[in-house]
Amino acid sequence: MELLYSPASPYSAKVRMAARYLNLGIKDVSVDTNAEPATLIDNNPLGKIPTLLLDDGNSVYDSVAIMHYLDRLSLGKLYPKKHQKRADAEILEALCDGVMDCLLAIVYERRFRPEEKIHQPWIDKQWSKVTRALDYLNANLPKTGKKLNGGHFALAAMIGYLDLRFAGEWATGREDLAAWPDKFGKRFKDYAEMKTPA
Repeated sequence: MELLYSPASPYSAKVRMAARYLNLGIKDVSVDTNAEPATLIDNNPLGKIPTLLLDDGNSVYDSVAIMHYLDRLSLGKLYPKKHQKRADAEILEALCDGVMDCLLAIVYERRFRPEEKIHQPWIDKQWSKVTRALDYLNANLPKTGKKLNGGHFALAAMIGYLDLRFAGEWATGREDLAAWPDKFGKRFKDYAEMKTPA
């Protein structure tokens, strides 16, 4: 199997870390989505990453679908079996993915619009969602027991993206959240290697 990804993509980071944690032997293949390579477009009509290429010629996308595919492939090692604990992990993942959606909306607004057309109220609205979520996470950090789950990898990917694109803008007053990756890194030894985009 091959995972098509982009080094700076937080959704890719989430899936790559989970796949490494599960030791599934998936090969990471970096692609430039702007170039719309055939290997991506032919396997995902949206041309988005991450996209998982299966050995049988099929593909799986987006990141949530891939995470659940990896869970089935690993016989349930990525999400808890108990209903409430699984729901908690899935909600954490959804919250962190939602934050990443907002962060990417801000990045794209700044990157792709001419400066005079950047809509600051739109950026402010996205940032208000981010800050509410970060405050919630700072006050309700997930436990990192013996087993990591999909929510943990989403949280690690989200914090990694914040550090990449919003360094100095988010951690003040959220010291518990900012320190969480240290706890995560003790459970996932490859985090230091995978948290920084190549």
